[in-house]
Amino acid sequence: MNPLPNLDELKFNNLGLIPAIAQQYDTGEVLMMAWMNRDSLIESLRTGVACYWSRSRQKFWKKGETSGHVQKIKAIRTDCDQDTLLLLIDQVGVACHTGRRSCFFLEASPGTWKAIAAPELDPSQIYAPK
Repeated sequence: MNPLPNLDELKFNNLGLIPAIAQQYDTGEVLMMAWMNRDSLIESLRTGVACYWSRSRQKFWKKGETSGHVQKIKAIRTDCDQDTLLLLIDQVGVACHTGRRSCFFLEASPGTWKAIAAPELDPSQIYAPK
């Protein structure tokens, strides 16, 4: 994915972040949303593996570095306003820390959010010490 595109054309927010949506490249399934900063985007472009910015830990978050559930990048796109990224990825394993394929497993239902997908893996096993 080199050379790098002009990242100055992107609109990062006041914290230097841009939302990034991960979508399975061959099925169109939306798997997750995370944040990227300029450096994590550059890392992703250079390596071809998704790297995000963890707001809670204030550091790079290389997807799959703990679980092994990496996201191999097929393409990175931006929207018409250039303020959101779309990563077309090949997800290895599950995308969600809950053990589900997608983080978008809760559906609006009268009075609640209903789980529409069961975990495929036990989260305690995903992040168990190896």
